[in-house]
Amino acid sequence: MNSKEPNALIHETSPYLLQHAYNPVQWEGWHDTTLDHAQRSGKLILISIGYAACHWCHVMEHECFEDPEVADVMNAHFIPIKVDREERPDVDQIYMDALQIMSGNGGWPLNIVALPDGRPFWGATYVPKKDWIGVLMQLAKLYREDPGKIIEYASDLTSALSRINSVTENPSEDQAASIEKLEVWVNSWKKGFDLNYGGKLGSPKFMTPALYEFLMHWETHKKDQEVEQHVRTTLEGMAYGGIYDQIGGGFSRYSVDPRWHIPHFEKMLYDNAQLLSLYASGYARFGDPEFKEIVRQTVRFMVRELGHPEGGFYASLDADSLDEAGDLEEGAFYTWSEQELRDICKEDFSWVKEYYNINDFGHWEKGRYVLVRKTSELEFAGKRDWEPEEMHQKLSRVKESLMAYRELRPRPRLDDKLITSWNGLALSGLCDAYRYCGLDDALERAQKLAAFIENNLTTPDGGLLHSFKAGGVPVNGYLEDFAAVIQGYIKLYSVSRDGYWMDRAKILSEYALKFYSDPEKPLLYFSSSKDRALIRRTVEVNDSVIPSSNSVMAKNLMLLGAFFSETVYMERASSMLESMAGAMDRYPGQYSNWIHLALWLKAPFFEVVITGPEAFDRLELLQSHYLPNTFLAASENKSPYPLFRQREHQTETRFFLCRRGSCMQPLTSLEAVRSELQKG
Repeated sequence: MNSKEPNALIHETSPYLLQHAYNPVQWEGWHDTTLDHAQRSGKLILISIGYAACHWCHVMEHECFEDPEVADVMNAHFIPIKVDREERPDVDQIYMDALQIMSGNGGWPLNIVALPDGRPFWGATYVPKKDWIGVLMQLAKLYREDPGKIIEYASDLTSALSRINSVTENPSEDQAASIEKLEVWVNSWKKGFDLNYGGKLGSPKFMTPALYEFLMHWETHKKDQEVEQHVRTTLEGMAYGGIYDQIGGGFSRYSVDPRWHIPHFEKMLYDNAQLLSLYASGYARFGDPEFKEIVRQTVRFMVRELGHPEGGFYASLDADSLDEAGDLEEGAFYTWSEQELRDICKEDFSWVKEYYNINDFGHWEKGRYVLVRKTSELEFAGKRDWEPEEMHQKLSRVKESLMAYRELRPRPRLDDKLITSWNGLALSGLCDAYRYCGLDDALERAQKLAAFIENNLTTPDGGLLHSFKAGGVPVNGYLEDFAAVIQGYIKLYSVSRDGYWMDRAKILSEYALKFYSDPEKPLLYFSSSKDRALIRRTVEVNDSVIPSSNSVMAKNLMLLGAFFSETVYMERASSMLESMAGAMDRYPGQYSNWIHLALWLKAPFFEVVITGPEAFDRLELLQSHYLPNTFLAASENKSPYPLFRQREHQTETRFFLCRRGSCMQPLTSLEAVRSELQKG
């Protein structure tokens, strides 16, 4: 039951925080004034962290935070603080690490009890009401009767939080990330390959695009057929599964089963942005037309469902929506009964039933089905002796009918804040959709998105904000924002040929190096030196569903160093990688994007400079090929950038292939260029 009077969250703009604004719990937002108030009061802090699309966050809200009995306990003994993890990833990182130290587990909702100064000493994820009240009463009693014991534990835990966030700066020589070492790591991963559906064995199954970007490059470099087959199986498995919306396009966050079938139905911008890049690269590498169609439909989903009118993209769609009874239910918007499908598809249902597995294979629960495929569109057409065009027409007709029906259902809630880092990832994805798949609308949308970032997410002093929402309190950007936007600008340069975006990437890099660096260490901090210090200044290095901000930034510095002839950037990228060697050697599975950087640095990597009157046309032809070991730059006229110096020619179009400043004689044949690049 919600309170008639709002709490302090009514003044926030985050949809997640606003969902809790009428809880009887007297929530505060995470602000300096709240933290100061906690220290003055001497009360324990109860920090509850989640996000708008989080199903179990909603469950715990309903069971606990809407309950007056629970609220009385929380209000009496604690300063309750609600945090949107997407708005404050710096806070989330620290307390998630604390929970994992304490329990070995993590997830959201993330609930932490801390001393008034923010040092944690207890944590849990979802807790049912009967247990929640008991735990809070015990913690309040312990703090009242034996505060010294809690303070000692909190101090020890805070020390541990700092230790686990440190990186060994001087790894041993045998830990260095050589090609031979990379091969050992890749071979160790093969034991966990799911040979039937792709991805890793077991469940839940998360999509990890950065890992598969690396593996795709690796298999082309080493001609590793086992890895090549695994990458293809994974791309096909995700495309055929229910984790991909077979009707409206776009991907959910993960599947709860090993077959990519039943998704956790929330749809996040960051997943779809990265999967644009992965499937576009996959299309260039393998030539599968279904991969191109995945890219096309995912772009349409992002624009239709997450698009801001001025060009940016919103954060996510909720897993839950209203069912026919008017209750919030996970997946209600996306699932189907057999009778619904019969009524909508009519004469097409006989083949739709087989194609989308309206049977035991596709059944979810309560007579509902999540559409899932076992075969490609072409394979299915062949079984029925249909021409590919006939199959495509039939499928389009069915999808249009199902989409029209579904649009009449209550929609999942939208988290309408715009997160800078995720928009940076979207910029990269749109650029790759144009580069590899030739989607003109993707390039147009990328240019519109870049303008949105410039106009709404850039600060007057040359930095970035972390997020945007009208009326919201501005928060300084984190390293993830700089890394993702810089990456997006570099890719936008490659497809637009406008040097402005490389200049902007360099300016943002200089800003990040100034405000996020430690002069004694190569790795960068997650938060700015301008921000209020938390109990730890985090260094983010683990590559997960999103690659770490440091690994992306290291890749950026390598490319910017090549373009601007800035050896200091390239040396910084190398030293960042070297500092990670020990961690990579111990836990290679956590560092796939770092390992990809190692492949860039240890295997042939080319800067390809195209000059002359047909430079842009040749660039278009070359960049559509899968060339993961290249950075492409082109200019038809004299250019001020170092990469083009003394290489212009008025009558002849030439290709300059260079490796870390060492260049071959210029080539004039596109085929000769491709041949040289593919040798690497």
